Amino acid sequence: MAESSGQQITPELYRTIIAIVDERVGEIKVAREEYDQLRSVVMQLVKAQAKTEDRLAELAEAQKRTETRLDSLALRVEELAEAQKRTEARVEELAEAQKRTEARVEELAEAQKKTEEILQGVLKEQKNMKKEIGGLSATVGYTLENRAISRLPKILEKDFGIRIDLMDRRFIEYPDGQEEEINIYGEGRSNGDLIYIIGESRSRLGKKDVDKFFKRLGRLSTFFRGKIIPVLVTHLVRPKVERYAMEKIEGLLIYKSFQLDD
Repeated sequence: MAESSGQQITPELYRTIIAIVDERVGEIKVAREEYDQLRSVVMQLVKAQAKTEDRLAELAEAQKRTETRLDSLALRVEELAEAQKRTEARVEELAEAQKRTEARVEELAEAQKKTEEILQGVLKEQKNMKKEIGGLSATVGYTLENRAISRLPKILEKDFGIRIDLMDRRFIEYPDGQEEEINIYGEGRSNGDLIYIIGESRSRLGKKDVDKFFKRLGRLSTFFRGKIIPVLVTHLVRPKVERYAMEKIEGLLIYKSFQLDD
């Protein structure tokens, strides 16, 4: 081209061109390095963006879960609020029931007080009645004893030839100072031998009366020297009780009240 243009490349021009080319190449190298650096930065930014997008996706999913959880919590709160309302209503009902219960307790306490007052009156009447019954029982007992004391001498003499010299009530005093009450006491003789009549009277003779009389006879047998004839006088006695008495007490005589009539 130099030849065609009529110009010849001189060494100076060559050196100038080479310098320009080298300068240009240097600029290209610098631009390349800057490009590589820029490319590296861009790649890092791309990777960071990808991580950011992944993180954003995770956050979005977490947000969804949070919202779902919040919705569940909101529903639960509503349920708890409704339950609280029911609880408060129930508490009010219980408080009202408690008031009614307390009022009922007061009524029952008042009724109990009145009942106790009535019961005290009944007990007092019962006590008075027991006294009256006891007095009546004693009167009946004394009446039966009086008839026995009055009629037994003739009956015993008629039935067994026993002559009674004494028939009444008697208190026996033991050497130790204790006393024994004998409701029907008699002294007499049979075939010249001294005998003692030891008797009891009961409106209705029972097994306990028989056992008690048996023990009394045991104590008195150590006190009297002569023969003891045991006698029981009663208005009424069941057959099995009568058999029990006859088997338990040897030589026992049992008289019904009608047998004491003239």
